[in-house]
Amino acid sequence: MRKLYDLLFNTLRKVKLFDKILSLPVISKIVEYEVLMYLVFGVLTTVVNFVVFWLCGKIQASETVLAQIGTFSLTWVYLSNAIAWVSSVLFAFITNKLFVFESKAKGASAITKELVSFFGARILSFVLFDVAMFALLLEVFGINEYIVKIINSVFIVIFNYVASKLVVFRKKKVNTTK
Repeated sequence: MRKLYDLLFNTLRKVKLFDKILSLPVISKIVEYEVLMYLVFGVLTTVVNFVVFWLCGKIQASETVLAQIGTFSLTWVYLSNAIAWVSSVLFAFITNKLFVFESKAKGASAITKELVSFFGARILSFVLFDVAMFALLLEVFGINEYIVKIINSVFIVIFNYVASKLVVFRKKKVNTTK
């Protein structure tokens, strides 16, 4: 994946217009391998989330009440959202580990630690955005469920990149002093 990126990037740099564009500080930061791959796989993760959410909607009407908890009605739309979330998080873990952050973690213990911290960060973003914000925008403000999914996706991508970069797949510092 990195070789393909390098080939494409170096080819574009040979064209003067692209070289000027790619030299702009904001653009050069965005097209760095890690950020670009995160955005590409973030979009694909979002597609997985939306497709699974849509497929769940085809199975059952979104208004179908599954359980009543006080004044809150657990409807199929909430369960669909949770199923879509689990599917997209599994996809994101695999692609982030292999292609984005290129984790070198080996062994069951190290991989389990990554997986648990990845899911922990995603659970936090799920609670913050897919539960709290989803309910707020859907129930309180009455915004269409698909518009809510789009708004949430922006916040989720930013939060998850920071969590993955700084916590889950952070590079170990190499001690160069002797």
